[in-house]
Amino acid sequence: QVWLVESGGGLVQAGGSLRLSCAASGRTFSTYTMGWFRQAPGKEREFVAAIRRPVSSTYYADSVKGRFTISGDNAKTTVYLQMNSLKPEDTAVYYCAAGPYSEIYNRRTSYDYWGQGTQITVSS
Repeated sequence: QVWLVESGGGLVQAGGSLRLSCAASGRTFSTYTMGWFRQAPGKEREFVAAIRRPVSSTYYADSVKGRFTISGDNAKTTVYLQMNSLKPEDTAVYYCAAGPYSEIYNRRTSYDYWGQGTQITVSS
């Protein structure tokens, strides 16, 4: 079992920045994928970014590429999502997810564990 706890959500004006954190505890893996997804009201949950360990390869949705950065700490227990140049369309509940190392990092089904989600609201 893996537990994921997100933090860092909130309200920000368009053009602003926020950093989300996802702290993982419980079972550990030598190789794994951690990702961020988001879900806006009335929409499907969509992929945002992922990092694959141990090499720390990173991947992004086209909609956030160049604005968001995913990273992890050296202890490999916390993953961050730095969000810059935020837009109103970034408004959503953001979820952290973890799963075994996978080539299909942008699909929800590749992840076994999910956090409770944190709300991001970007005002125009």
